[in-house]
Amino acid sequence: MVRLGFIIGLVAIVGVLLSGLAAYRVHEQEFAIDRIALARAIDVHASLVQDRLTERELLGRVSSGLFRTPSIIKADMLQPLRSSIYAFKTDFVVASWVARLQPAEFEAAQQALSGAGFPNSRIRDADDKPLDAAQLDKPLDVLMDIEPRSAETSAFVGRSLTDQPVLGPVFARAMADGTPVASDPTELLHPGGPIGLVLVAPVLQQGSDVAVGFVTFSYELGPLMLANDDNSLFSVVLSDPRNAESELVADDRGDVTVRTVAHDGVTPRPSAQRTERFGGRDWTLAYYAKKNSFARAPQMAAMVGAIGIALTGIICGLFGYVAYSNLRLRREIEVRIGFERRLTAVIDELNHRVKNILAVIQSIVTRTLRHGSDVDVARDLLIGRIHAMSNVVSLLTESQWQGVKLRGLLEARAIPHSERIAVNGPDIMVSARAAQSLSLLFFELASHTDEGLSLVGKHPNVVAQWEVEGTGADAIFHFRWEEFNTSAATRREDSDFGTILLDRVAPEALGGTAKRYFTDVSYVYEVTAPMETVVDMTERDRTEQISAPLHAPRKSR
Repeated sequence: MVRLGFIIGLVAIVGVLLSGLAAYRVHEQEFAIDRIALARAIDVHASLVQDRLTERELLGRVSSGLFRTPSIIKADMLQPLRSSIYAFKTDFVVASWVARLQPAEFEAAQQALSGAGFPNSRIRDADDKPLDAAQLDKPLDVLMDIEPRSAETSAFVGRSLTDQPVLGPVFARAMADGTPVASDPTELLHPGGPIGLVLVAPVLQQGSDVAVGFVTFSYELGPLMLANDDNSLFSVVLSDPRNAESELVADDRGDVTVRTVAHDGVTPRPSAQRTERFGGRDWTLAYYAKKNSFARAPQMAAMVGAIGIALTGIICGLFGYVAYSNLRLRREIEVRIGFERRLTAVIDELNHRVKNILAVIQSIVTRTLRHGSDVDVARDLLIGRIHAMSNVVSLLTESQWQGVKLRGLLEARAIPHSERIAVNGPDIMVSARAAQSLSLLFFELASHTDEGLSLVGKHPNVVAQWEVEGTGADAIFHFRWEEFNTSAATRREDSDFGTILLDRVAPEALGGTAKRYFTDVSYVYEVTAPMETVVDMTERDRTEQISAPLHAPRKSR
């Protein structure tokens, strides 16, 4: 009896010890998993926020770069940029053109504002009081154009922002640095309006480092912080740069309010902080966990310990815990490995594509805005070429970068005079790389269709046709562009950028050759390339693998 009691007591002690060990391990695992998941979610969120901020700063740089020695007293300076700034889809509240005016230019500026139909054409200060040019001895930063135009936004046009408490110092810093600068958080549009930031990008005079004005974009803070995810593991706040003892908090609707940082020892501290760069300034995001990992882990540990003690069996407790731990650990490892591989692949692919697109845009801007080019012509060509790139990127995004239908490229609204192009050929799917080159090629060809003088007094008629000869690896792609009623004497020569694109860039991107010549009645451009380069199955397979859904591992039986 004593011996049996000893054995039972020994088994009970061993069972309790094993149950306690199991509870401790579960506690550590749950705590570690929660912390890892929270840290990974914070890193991903911070990366997305930085990407959004970079996009918006890039919009400011591109917009300011499109100006070349502008007439700063015009009241419709944003007109050429409207299609471009909306193509970026950066959800700005308002965009504006702020000219740096000398007092002697007030009269001309007021006439420009009156002619543009703004309700108040007088030059006023930030408090809407009229200014007397005779009493001023320094230039002022005057709001001359705004987008979108409404009854509320148009009322701000004509005001001087030099002495505005928030924006005045930002203009001064942008003028000194020559780069986009972000303002402190401020109420947009009117007192009590949404809290946001204003990005100020200086517009430099051509051949000089002196700013003649500024392009500004205003953004609400809530969308910039990505603070509307109800299922997130954390809530995010922005440390107020105006006061170290306050934070900017966005609720579930995106409305931002200011709250004081508590130091009472009861209010939880931020789980992590991340610093983002925007507008030449550092912004600190603080993350507060929505779940208390310290409370959840002990609850899970107590549950496992209770189950182990209830079983009071060393075999059941041991194998139950081992089976549970191994299954959970294996599933966690498999999901984590799959997620990290896919995340790495997506980031690498995104970096590759963004670098390619930025390189193409840089080449377009450099070639289009070369020294000595006509500003108006270069601006229209630049907007058209960037619009063509934006259109093909939109088409590729809709197809998850699987490719674009060739007929769709020719019939797109980004191609000038597409309604006068007769299209003939099989509707093949071209690769992403080929689509970008072909889109620019079609734009360059189509933009010249109305420049030549017809031999019979009509615009040239255009026929675009293609065919595929052969099958398999020997298939050859032939493309022919023919403009009728055009001759070498009447058709204007292609630009430097167009010549390089037609003769070298597009053929090399397709892995083929090109030629252009005049017949008795037409202008002809032809491209011949291997079909396997035009389609590029290797790129399509890689994109399909990245975009494929991530399957959860099967449960072990």
